[in-house]
Amino acid sequence: MTHPYQHTTARYERLSDTAGQLARGLGWVSIGIGLAELFYGRRLTRSLGMDGDGTLLRAYGLREIGVGLAILAADDPRYGIWARIAGDAVDLATLAGGTDNGRHRPQAARLAAGAVAAITVLDIVCAQALQARQRLAPEPPDYSDRSGFPQDPQAMRGQATAAAAATGRGGEQQAPAAAI
Repeated sequence: MTHPYQHTTARYERLSDTAGQLARGLGWVSIGIGLAELFYGRRLTRSLGMDGDGTLLRAYGLREIGVGLAILAADDPRYGIWARIAGDAVDLATLAGGTDNGRHRPQAARLAAGAVAAITVLDIVCAQALQARQRLAPEPPDYSDRSGFPQDPQAMRGQATAAAAATGRGGEQQAPAAAI
């Protein structure tokens, strides 16, 4: 029969691997999307029928790259994934409102919104897995009741001096610093 703690630890390790891999993958996806928005902002703006010269999409590209780097560099990528979700909401709002002009290309905008929505679902799944991983993490041992000494500190007082005297390596009492 397995101990309940072992079961929780094994589940934590499996979930940790899966959530971590998904987070790293989303970090790389974020960098890729960001580079595309940064270098092809004007072209993407025109293909979606949006107004502007692509500056807004370039700014979104910088955001995506920054969030992707944050996810890849962090030990705990939860905050980066939540930043991706917030960015996805901004992207969806931009797609919904930014194409309301005479050059509207509804099919392109729907396709882009569908892609952003699909990525948002992955982001939310990853965020939930990372939260579950945090809840399942084993508690660190509590060493607050330990002093670091093999015996009570009062019993240890003078032991180093006595041991040094016994081995012939000194053991004489040093004068306090004020007396020198």
